[in-house]
Amino acid sequence: MSHPALTPGAVAVVTGGGAGIGLAAALRFAQHGLKICIADLAENSLARAAEALATAAPGGAADVMTMRVDVSRADELAQLEAAVRERFGGTDVLMNNAGVQPGSTILGPPGHWERILGVNLWGIIHGTRAFLPGMIARGRPGLVINTGSKQGITTPPGDPAYNVSKAGVKAFTEALQHELRSTPGCRLSAHLLIPGFVFTGLTANGRTEKPAGAWTPEQTADFMLERLEAGDFYILCPDNDVPRALDERRILWAAGDIVENRPPLSRWHPDYGEAFAEFTKRG
Repeated sequence: MSHPALTPGAVAVVTGGGAGIGLAAALRFAQHGLKICIADLAENSLARAAEALATAAPGGAADVMTMRVDVSRADELAQLEAAVRERFGGTDVLMNNAGVQPGSTILGPPGHWERILGVNLWGIIHGTRAFLPGMIARGRPGLVINTGSKQGITTPPGDPAYNVSKAGVKAFTEALQHELRSTPGCRLSAHLLIPGFVFTGLTANGRTEKPAGAWTPEQTADFMLERLEAGDFYILCPDNDVPRALDERRILWAAGDIVENRPPLSRWHPDYGEAFAEFTKRG
């Protein structure tokens, strides 16, 4: 049995849907009989994805639409929502998935910070604000799925702008779910997708073959659907290298920095290396 929002004839919108996790999720939605809209910046990716989706959707190309959208711009997401409403009548599943990771340092180019926060965080805020009123008004079961990251929880050193953006996604999605469950008559729920190591264009770094430790986007989408059916809010994905038990210990250690008053990011502090290793073994 699938989630009640994933029924034939329902409508799913996926940003960053031209490739990677977004396309894999869109394909799974189409296979469940949903009508699909994917949004992305890369028109070539959108065209290829539309062909694949038309093959998967029961209604073929008639059940698939694409739109070039910069999710950092609120007006473009408002236009996307209006276009979906005109074509399909409304939206039942919104997957705010678009993301970028050009790299960052504290004193690095401000443009990197602005772009990362604009796409990864503001894209989710804009998308939710554009689609949510109409989704609530439909009065039907619905989903808002926001793609976060383990880096937004354990915040490892090396890419602070990305960490800040994904930490913001976590806090935003938690607040969103609280608001939805506190809204009388609302049949929507929010969920935070937390991928593991997934081999996509964002993580390939020039590689053409999937590393052994990585999951495929399809594995991630399948796990997401399984956990949505189970009712999980935090969809914490493992991969071929990191099982859930290890993720749990890393998350607990990160929270422990505050509780134990350790130095920030103590997992990477030379004075705490042995203690962290022992802590993970105890798990």
